[in-house]
Amino acid sequence: MALLHRSLMAASALAAALLSSTVDSYSFTPGRTPSRWGVSTGGGRLSVPSSPAGRNRRTSDSLVMKDDSKSGEGGGFSLSSLFGGSSSSSQSGSGGVASAFSGSSDPHPAERKHVSPLNTLYPTAAASAAEVSDPLPVHPDVKSGVLPNGLSYVILPNRSPPGRFEAHLQVFSGSADEQEPQQGIAHLTEHVAYMGSRKRERLFGTGSQTNAYTDFHHTVFYAACPTATPRGNVPMLPMALDALCDVMEARVESNRLEKERAAVLSEMTMVNTIEYRVECQILSTLHRENRLAKRFPIGKECLIRSWSTDDVKSWHRTHYRPDNVLLYIVGDVDPAEAERVVADKFGHITAEKQGSQIKLPEIKAEAARLADAVVGGTVKQGQSWHYPPVRHDWCVPKGVEVDPRIKLDGKEIDYDIHLQNPYPLDEKVDFLSADEISPGKKIRPHIFRHELLQAFSLHLFAKRPVETIVDMPSFKRSLARRIALAALQIRLNVGGRSDDPAFTFVEFNQLDSAREGCAVCSLDLTAEPARWHDAVCKSLSEIRKLGVHGVTPGEMERYAGSLMTDAEQLAAQGDRISHGDQLAYLMETVANGHTFMSPEQSYAMTARALSTLTLEEVNAAAAELCSHVTGFKEAAEGAEGVVVAVACTPKTDDESGPAYVDEESLTKCIYEACQAEVEPEEDVTVPHTLVPDDVLKEALAANPPSWEGGRFTDGTPNTSADQLTRPFTLRRLGNGVRVGVAQNQAESQRGHLRLVAPGGRDAERRLGFREGSMAVGARAMQEGGAFGPWTREQVELFCVDHLIMVEINCNEESLVLDFVFPTTNVGNTGFGENMQLGITGTEAVMQIVREILVGFHWEEDALGRSKQSFRSAHESLQKNLEGKTTEEIMESMTQNDKRFLSIDVDTVNAVTLEDAKNAVMSQMIPSELEISAAGDFDVAEGLDLILKYVGSVPADANSEYRREAPAGAADGVFGAVPALELPGKHIDLELSDSDPRAVSYVAGAAPNLWGFLADGSTVVERINEADKRASDYDRQRRSHPLFANVALSLVAEIANRRLFSTVRERKQLTYDANFSFTGFERLLGGWFLVTVTASKENAQKALDACKETLEALRKSNPITPDNLESAKRVVLNRHEGELRTSGYWAMMMSGLQQESILLKGPLSVTDFHAMVESVTTKDLQLTLECLGLNDDELYTAIGKTVQPKGFVPDPEIVKASPMAGMGRGGALMMMKKDGADRPTRWNLPPQA
Repeated sequence: MALLHRSLMAASALAAALLSSTVDSYSFTPGRTPSRWGVSTGGGRLSVPSSPAGRNRRTSDSLVMKDDSKSGEGGGFSLSSLFGGSSSSSQSGSGGVASAFSGSSDPHPAERKHVSPLNTLYPTAAASAAEVSDPLPVHPDVKSGVLPNGLSYVILPNRSPPGRFEAHLQVFSGSADEQEPQQGIAHLTEHVAYMGSRKRERLFGTGSQTNAYTDFHHTVFYAACPTATPRGNVPMLPMALDALCDVMEARVESNRLEKERAAVLSEMTMVNTIEYRVECQILSTLHRENRLAKRFPIGKECLIRSWSTDDVKSWHRTHYRPDNVLLYIVGDVDPAEAERVVADKFGHITAEKQGSQIKLPEIKAEAARLADAVVGGTVKQGQSWHYPPVRHDWCVPKGVEVDPRIKLDGKEIDYDIHLQNPYPLDEKVDFLSADEISPGKKIRPHIFRHELLQAFSLHLFAKRPVETIVDMPSFKRSLARRIALAALQIRLNVGGRSDDPAFTFVEFNQLDSAREGCAVCSLDLTAEPARWHDAVCKSLSEIRKLGVHGVTPGEMERYAGSLMTDAEQLAAQGDRISHGDQLAYLMETVANGHTFMSPEQSYAMTARALSTLTLEEVNAAAAELCSHVTGFKEAAEGAEGVVVAVACTPKTDDESGPAYVDEESLTKCIYEACQAEVEPEEDVTVPHTLVPDDVLKEALAANPPSWEGGRFTDGTPNTSADQLTRPFTLRRLGNGVRVGVAQNQAESQRGHLRLVAPGGRDAERRLGFREGSMAVGARAMQEGGAFGPWTREQVELFCVDHLIMVEINCNEESLVLDFVFPTTNVGNTGFGENMQLGITGTEAVMQIVREILVGFHWEEDALGRSKQSFRSAHESLQKNLEGKTTEEIMESMTQNDKRFLSIDVDTVNAVTLEDAKNAVMSQMIPSELEISAAGDFDVAEGLDLILKYVGSVPADANSEYRREAPAGAADGVFGAVPALELPGKHIDLELSDSDPRAVSYVAGAAPNLWGFLADGSTVVERINEADKRASDYDRQRRSHPLFANVALSLVAEIANRRLFSTVRERKQLTYDANFSFTGFERLLGGWFLVTVTASKENAQKALDACKETLEALRKSNPITPDNLESAKRVVLNRHEGELRTSGYWAMMMSGLQQESILLKGPLSVTDFHAMVESVTTKDLQLTLECLGLNDDELYTAIGKTVQPKGFVPDPEIVKASPMAGMGRGGALMMMKKDGADRPTRWNLPPQA
C-alpha cells in the first residue's frame, strides 16, 4: 500500500523532514532513520535501508573511511584503525585555544589561537548565553572543561544501558587539512595509530568495541566498554582512556605501516562502486570553490605507496595536539571521577613535544603556513572548529545578511587554502562554470554519464550558513522549517505520486552538515532515464508551490502535532536513550554550536514554541527554504548565489533520444519548469479512525473473538488462554492467529508489530503459483494503500498522522509485515487545554492489520510500481559486480532454483494483478498467521486490542484464495535447499567497467538456523555420531533445541575473526573478509558464504587464503578457549544490546508457535544466555564438520571488471583517485573500519 510504502516514504518524509532537517542538530532526535509508511523511528546507530543514488547521502556508508578491524570484543573482525596518535596544545582564557605550556621547546608549527571546539559548552559560554534574549536551557547533567594543556572534554552521565560507557576522541583534522603531497595521509595515519595500539589490545575479551573513522573534517577513535572487566571487576574507564591516549602518542612502526598501506590500497578497490563514483561527482561539483573538491579521505594511490614512517609521523604530530582534540565520555560514569581520569591520562601531552617530533622540515614549514590560513579565512575559525577549513559560495534569500566571519571570498589571505589554482595531481575537470539562467540568477550544472548507471538522478543544491539554535527565536524558526519540510515531503510522496509517477524517488531536505561546514538544502530524485524531464518539472513544481503558497492550515496542525508527539516520546524515554544515540546527538549539537538540551528540556521548549508558532511564520520559513527555486521565475525575487545541479545518467550514444541530457538541456528544463504557474495545495480530509465503532461492533457480533492457549514444538508446556506470563505472553485466537506480546519499556512510547505468513517464494513453487507472483504481489501491497471506504491518500495521511511506518517484504520462506508505531495517543489536534486526543498508535496499527486481512484493495497502478521496482533491481544487478557474482554462484549451487535468485524482467512482466492477489492473499489465512508485538504498552491492553480487531476476523477469511498442496505433498511443509552437485565448481565472471575492481567468494553447504541440513539430518545427530564417547551431560546439553543455533552463531564470529587476522593482517591481501550463513528457519539446509574484496591481481590469492583459513580452523589451528570466550562475549553483548529494541523482541517471538520451525519455542529466548555459556570448543569443532568445507565441496567465484573494448577515459569523469570521497555530509564521507555488525544472513540477489 502506498500506505505500506509511500506512507512509509511519506512518513519517512515526515521522519526525514520532521526529525531530520536541521533537527538532529538541536532538538533531541538522535539519528532518526527514515522508513516507509510513517514518521521515522529512533535509533540513529541502526542500519539504513538501501536507497537510490542521492538518497540519504549524508548518512551513507560507502564513502566513509572507517576502520573495520573488529577490535575488542564487539568489533572483532573489522578493518583498520582505532588507536594511535599523539597530540598537544592548550586553552586560553578567552575562548580561544592555544598552548598553556611554556618551556624551552619551540612552539608547535601548526598551533594557533582558535575558537574553542566546545562552542556553547565552553566553561565561559554560560555567561555569554545570559546576554542572549530568551536562551535555551543547557542539559543539567552535562559537564565540560579544558585541561591546562588545552585538551577539551565533555562528560554526560547516562545509564542506558547500565554498566557501560562510550569514549570518543575527536581529532579536528581530516582529509581537508592535508597538504598537496599528503592526500590520503589522514586516513592512513588513523589506520596505523589504531591498529598499532598495544593498549587497545588490552580491551580484547572484555566485551568492548573499538573503532575509528576519518572524514573531511575530523578523525574519530572510540571505545564502547563495560564499566568493569568481566573477570576481576577492574574499572575500565582508565583502560579505555589509556587506549585513546595511545592514539595521541602513536608509534609509527614500519611493519604496521606496510600492513595498513596494503589495507588502504585494498580499500580503494573495495569501495570504488558506481555509487561511490556518483558521490564523488556530486561532492566535487558542490564544493568546487573549496578544498573538499580535491581532498577526499582515501587520497591518491601514488602518494599512499610512497610514504615513509617519517611522513606518517609528521602528519600525526602536526595534528594530534591537545588543543586540536575533544574527548567525549557518555555512559554509566561518575563525572567527577571521569574528570580525574581524563586529567591523569591526557594531562602530560603537550603541543611542544609533538611539534619537536616532526622530522620533515618542508612539511613543518608548510603546516605553519596552512595553519595561518585556516585561522585567517575559513568557516572553521569563523564559526566552528569542528568544520573543515573551507569557504562556501552561499545561496541565501535576498536581503539575508551573512555573518562577516564566514562571508569569505578567498581573498582574505595570500595563500591558496581553497585550492583554486591548478596542481599536478588535480583531475582534468572544471566544475566552476556557472550559467546565468536569467539575469542575476546563476546555476552550476554538471552531467555525469557512466555505463554502470541504470537510472537518471538529479541533485539540486543551495548552500546556506548554519543557524545556531541557542534561543527561543532561533528554535521557533527551526521548528517552522521542519513543518514546512515535512509538508513538502509528504506532498511529494503522497499527493505528488500519480498512477504513473514521473520519479521513482524524491526527497527535499535541509541539513546542517558539520562535515561540510554549512547547511545544505537539497533536492534528490531518481527517474527512468527517458522520463527525466517530467521528473524534474514535477518536483520543482511542488517545491515552488510550497515556496509561493506555503502550507495549509491542515498541514500546519498535522505536522506541528507530529513534532509535539515526537518530543513527548523522547522526553518519556529520558535516561533510557542509549549511549550511542545520546553521543551522536551530543557530538552533532556541539559541532554546529547549538544548545545541548535534555529530552525533557527539548519537550518543554517545543511545547512552548509551538503554542505561539503561527501559519505566517511557517510560510516564511517555507519561502526561505524554497527561495533558490522560486527565484528562477522571471521577475521573482529569490536567493542570491549559485545553485548547483548535478545530473547522473546512463551513458548513451543517442543524443537525440528522450534519455539524453546535457548541461544545456538540464539548465533549460530547470528554467522552464520554474516559469509555470502553481496553484495552492488543498487540504485532504484524513480519517481519525479507519474502523468506526459501529463497524467494529458489527464485526464483534458476527464473529465473537476468543482466546486459546499457546502451543509449541520445542517441548515447552502449553500456556493458558487467560494468564499473563513473562517475558512474553503467548496465545492463539479462536480464528487460529498465533499471538505473542511482550512489554519493552526501553523504547519509551514506541512499539513494533510483526505479522508473519509462512510461505514466501517457496510457496510459489510448492503451491503452483506463477513464478515471482508472491514477491511482486508483496511489493504491490506495499505500493498500494486503499482499503474499506478510504482512498490511498487518506490512508497514507492517516499513517502520517499516527506516526506509523510499515514495511512489507517477501523472502524465500515467508511474507513479513513490520509495523513501527507510537503507543500513546496520536493524531491529536490542538494544544494544551484545547487538545483533542486521537486513538493510540497501537490501536491504529491493529486497525491497519485488520483492514489488510479483510478490506485491502488491489490496484493496477500499485502493481505497475511494484513491477518497475523489480525491473530496476534486476537490471541494476546486472551492472553490479558483487551482486552479479553472487547471483552466478547461487545459480550454480542451486541448479538455477528460482526461489533463491533475483526475478528477471520477463518473469516480472508476466505477473498479472490476479496472479499477485491470489498468491499473497493465499497466505493471509488466519490459521496460518502469527502476530508478534512488543513495546511500551500494557500487555493486557495490547492483547485486548488484538482480540477486538484481529480476533473478530472470520476464521475462513480469504479461504477462497487457499491453494492446496499438490497430491502427495504435505500441506504447509517446507522443502529443502537443493543438494549441491559435487564436486564444487569455480566461476570466473567479468563485468564491463572503466575502473578495476575484484571480489572473491567461497561458499558451501551449511545447516539452517536451527541445525537442519538439506538431507533432513541435524547438527546434533552428526555431532553425537562423531562423539560416541560423549558424556550424558554433553548429550543432554546438545539436545537442547537452541544448541545448534548458538553453536552456528559462535562459529560465524570465530570464522570472521580468523579471516581478518589471517587474510587481512598476516597476508595483507584485503581490506575485509566476511563469513556469514543464510539463516533460513523453515527450509532445510542453507549455505555459508565468505566474501573477500581485493585488487584484481590479488583476487585469487585472497580466495585461496580464505580457503586455507577455514581449513586451518578445522585442523592445524583449531578453536582455542580464548577464541570461544571472545566469541561468547560478542554474541551475548549483541543480544543484550538488541533486547532494548522492540523490533528484536518481535523478531524473537516470531515463529515461537509456528509448527514449520520445529525447534523454535520459548526456550530459545529464556535459555539463550545459559546455552551460550555452556558451549565448548569441542562442540564448535564438531559443528564445523557439519559444513561443506572439504575442497571438493566448495563453490568459488571471482568477479573482475574489464574495461570496455576501445575504452578511452572520459575527461568528464572525476576520479578523486580510485576510491576517494565521502557522501554528502554523512557517513559516506568517512573511510570506515568497523564492520562490527555482521549480517546474520546474506540475501542473494535482492528481491525488490
